[in-house]
Amino acid sequence: MLLNISKTHILVSFVFLLILSGAIYTYLENITIPFTFCQPCHENPESVVDEAEKRVEMKHCPLDDSRRSGNLIMKAGLSYPQPSTLTGRTDVNSVTNWNAPLVWEGTFDPVVIDDIYSRMNPRVAVVVLAVGKYTRFLKGFLESGEKYFLVGLRVTYYIFTDNEQDVPNVTLSEGRKITILPVPSAKRWQDVVLSKMKWATVTIDKQIRNEADYLFMMDVDSVFHNRFGAESLSQMSAVLHRGFYKNINRDGFPYERRPESKAYIPAGEGDYYYTAAVWGGYLEDMYRLVKYCYEQSEEDAKNNIEAVWQEESHLNKYFLYNKPAKVLSPEYLWSDYDAPGSDIKLIRISQLVKDYAEVRPNGGQ
Repeated sequence: MLLNISKTHILVSFVFLLILSGAIYTYLENITIPFTFCQPCHENPESVVDEAEKRVEMKHCPLDDSRRSGNLIMKAGLSYPQPSTLTGRTDVNSVTNWNAPLVWEGTFDPVVIDDIYSRMNPRVAVVVLAVGKYTRFLKGFLESGEKYFLVGLRVTYYIFTDNEQDVPNVTLSEGRKITILPVPSAKRWQDVVLSKMKWATVTIDKQIRNEADYLFMMDVDSVFHNRFGAESLSQMSAVLHRGFYKNINRDGFPYERRPESKAYIPAGEGDYYYTAAVWGGYLEDMYRLVKYCYEQSEEDAKNNIEAVWQEESHLNKYFLYNKPAKVLSPEYLWSDYDAPGSDIKLIRISQLVKDYAEVRPNGGQ
């Protein structure tokens, strides 16, 4: 028996299904026009912290922005090796349990990645803090960054410093620049790292928001050694800490374990332990995360407590309940203190050996 279903009935059913998926598509002759119920993203939605559920939720809607990594458009005729679905890195895991990429050397094709992102032509902000004697590390950081960090893309280094005269004159590639931002000195290194969250929050809100699409927070006492490319870009990219990325039970991670702190993570919970020396993402997502770390640290201070690893503790809590879209291997921040294992095929950036007692205002590790 034939069913007598009109075109109108089919259309109504189709629209109903699309409404359930969060969008409406209106059919006019041969033209399909999309509509969405998303609220305007320029309203700068805030994070919502649900302490009862130990969850930090973000309320936002995606932007249709050609510079976002969701638009992975490649030019026709590009020559590169055919990717395989059956072979690749077998010595490391290259995907998280929430199905996000875990990026190692050998898990991506730089030719393809570079073509995609050169077409987007994103603006990338890099925030570093060079206070006190840490200005001595600026020259090596900047010069090596010009050789290896997001080469070919537009980059602005935002340098927070209390010694503007010590910022070196470094030759920069086309489309790249330095912006110096004066900040007060600090008496404790712990205050230095916490103040970075404060000054970054203020400066993103007042200035960087109009000048960048992506933002990285980085420690200045580091040197780039190899490509640190566009494969690192995503809505939010976290970096595995070199000291805790293998054969460590989650209860052995140096999370904040005191319930009195806003950074508290209970025993039995955790994915990875992330470093706060390198992390990045979309500008607005980074703004919310930086602001979160700053405000949570301020709440701790009111309660006369300081998270065990300052902003890194708050960062790890955030990433536990708000999964990063991409996880970068320890290649994206190694340390000259440690010899790499066989799984580290390429050290992209590494923290320098230094005398902490000499360079830090209050010394110590």
